[in-house]
Amino acid sequence: MPELPEVEVVRAGLAPAVIGATVLAATVLDERALTRHAGTAADFEARLTGASFTGAARRGKFLWLSVDDGAHAVVGHLGMSGQLLLRSAGASPERHERVRLDIAHPEHGELAVVFSDQRTFGSLAIDDLVATADGAPAGWGTDAAVLPSQVAHIARDPLDPAFDDDAWRAALGRKNSAIKRVLLDQSVVSGIGNIYADESLWAARIHPETPAKALSTRAARRLLLEVRAVLEKALAEGGTSFDAQYVNVNGQAGYFAHSLNAYGRTGQPCPRCGRPIVRDAFMNRSSHFCRHCQRIVRVS
Repeated sequence: MPELPEVEVVRAGLAPAVIGATVLAATVLDERALTRHAGTAADFEARLTGASFTGAARRGKFLWLSVDDGAHAVVGHLGMSGQLLLRSAGASPERHERVRLDIAHPEHGELAVVFSDQRTFGSLAIDDLVATADGAPAGWGTDAAVLPSQVAHIARDPLDPAFDDDAWRAALGRKNSAIKRVLLDQSVVSGIGNIYADESLWAARIHPETPAKALSTRAARRLLLEVRAVLEKALAEGGTSFDAQYVNVNGQAGYFAHSLNAYGRTGQPCPRCGRPIVRDAFMNRSSHFCRHCQRIVRVS
């Protein structure tokens, strides 16, 4: 599933093409792409046609395009295989295309924003904008302290300037759950999925099953530093790509997969100690780690 770096790469790619653009036509080809939208496909098409986009923002794995009425936005979640692609006006339909927005930009001319989704777990919706709980800008790409109501329960991500490090440490101290489970909890910290959780825990030398409350203040700070370093490196490399589904708006894959130290390296030597990386079942997925470098800590 796309994580913070993948979604941010998409948002950054969309922003210059959509901000200031007017929607000439909105076409829903598959209503399954509107599972989070409160109205019908016809409602979605009618409300967007003629509207202009004023911003492109992201929090965690959600991104949204604010519209010129100041009260609504098109909020998107890529799910497992969703793609938001920029195409030339009149371009042939994409494979698994679900929604197409034909837009006109004052500088870039006419373009198409295409939502393609093979597995149909992603979604688009027109949603109300609500105030942020802390009064700070809602996320990346915006100075406005408003976000879609569907995103209001999502915590800030570790790269957000308004992320509260002290609140993070306090939250860990209240959690007896495995630290990896906490990293994946989008109400605690957003944008981290299975890949970047494994990579951050490996870098911080923390076993994924260590109870969050068992981490010392020093270990919690070290983990947060490593989370940020992993996410920043992945952003610089365009995200992780294991197949053709994980692409930016131009259809290009990321390259962070070449930098992985733990995830997907079962049986290969740990880059730090040379012992084999192991894979254990975890929440219907897998954890990849080094048993030697990442020793489990129990609550005393």
